[in-house]
Amino acid sequence: MRDPSRLEPVSANLGDGAVLAAWERFVQGEDHVPGVRPLVAISWRRCREQYRVDPHLTEAPAAVAEPGHAPEHDVVFAELGFRAASVAHEVGNLGGVVTVTDATGRILAEWGDQATLARADAAHLAPWFCWSECAAGTNGMGTALEAHGPVPIRGAEHWCQAFHNWVCAGIAVRDVVTREPIAVLSICCWRSELPASAESWLANAATMTQHPLKRRARDSGAELVAAYTRARARPCAALAAVDAAGKVVIADDTASVLLGVPAATPAVDPTLRWNPGLPELIAAARHATGQAARNPGWVGSTQIFAHHADEPTSISIRPVFSSGHLIGNLVSFGACDGVQLPPAEGTAHPPVPPRRLVALRGNRMVLLRPAEVSFAESQGNDVWLSTDQGRLRAASSCLDRLGSELSDAGFLRVHRRYVVNLGRVREIERGLKGELSLVMDDRSEEMVPVSRRSAPAVRRALGI
Repeated sequence: MRDPSRLEPVSANLGDGAVLAAWERFVQGEDHVPGVRPLVAISWRRCREQYRVDPHLTEAPAAVAEPGHAPEHDVVFAELGFRAASVAHEVGNLGGVVTVTDATGRILAEWGDQATLARADAAHLAPWFCWSECAAGTNGMGTALEAHGPVPIRGAEHWCQAFHNWVCAGIAVRDVVTREPIAVLSICCWRSELPASAESWLANAATMTQHPLKRRARDSGAELVAAYTRARARPCAALAAVDAAGKVVIADDTASVLLGVPAATPAVDPTLRWNPGLPELIAAARHATGQAARNPGWVGSTQIFAHHADEPTSISIRPVFSSGHLIGNLVSFGACDGVQLPPAEGTAHPPVPPRRLVALRGNRMVLLRPAEVSFAESQGNDVWLSTDQGRLRAASSCLDRLGSELSDAGFLRVHRRYVVNLGRVREIERGLKGELSLVMDDRSEEMVPVSRRSAPAVRRALGI
């Protein structure tokens, strides 16, 4: 069995003539890009239309000062640095460099042979320069910040022509609670292919680096439950504890109904926490995180539309800290304590559902109305959409994010792998042991399983 900690060289064969031709047309304003991978085509579109990066940029810009980060992020940087240094000699022999980048795309450190380091420095592929997509276009480090899993970018797939001689692959290490990127580990080679095992080595390194983050998140979940228990010992309004991503760790009987989650059922493990599907609650939790970082004593209030409520519900948000680091919030329902959140963060009006979902069919991006989608299914690192146009791969690879964005368009997370359009449910089938399955109204009448913990929310949503 191949050792994932070793890198195996391969011969150089960039084969990017078709990609270069597509890049030249896309830079001139055309949209048809045959032969270009969907991940790259979507990145090019961001660079051209959203970030407006000059494709003739010759070097990456200097990075700005990074805002403060959590202490465990330092552990991630150190672990990635150790792993980068362990293969620096092998990569250097192949004419490549290994880099560690923070969440803003700023290179923190770099390893490799002196000749390649000097060549890399000419393009500012060096510490203290920024390689996010909005700064340097499509590249291994920056595009990894926008995607999940290893991201290889070869030759002319780079948005900036000056970087077409590089072949790179990067992977983001993400916070296990918020799924926001913390750092990127990448390998870049000059005019040669990446080692054959580069992507598997990157994936293994990211997985190993996340182990301490998962342990810390489980500890934080237990501390949130303890804070909730202490608060419940005093007379108070309906109460829930949510993590920094707005997912529910525990809720009392009343709060559970408003949030659409099981009552008094702790979810300490970050992969098993309850997703209430309330974008306003997520916005409030994120706002609280920013405010509490500047003022640990901050308490805020706002209004959200809870499940099955015709009027907005007032909530008060109180941050919870552990060793000086914010781990989540206690949310009291019916309370108005603290500073009123600004409308942009917690509006009393239901958010507007997304007008279009982006799916992929070959080299084309398909724009779908939510009503055209019956359900979304997570498979490995991809999310697949069952649509009126057939089965299509979603541009977003995060089912959690898709579920949150679609919650106010009538979609509900019914299983760890499924988000369903409730308006497309035709029948409900009950199994021998009471388990539920949803029969969709598509032509094949596909069936979607409902997990036990999601069954109460499904029954409430469908009025059964």
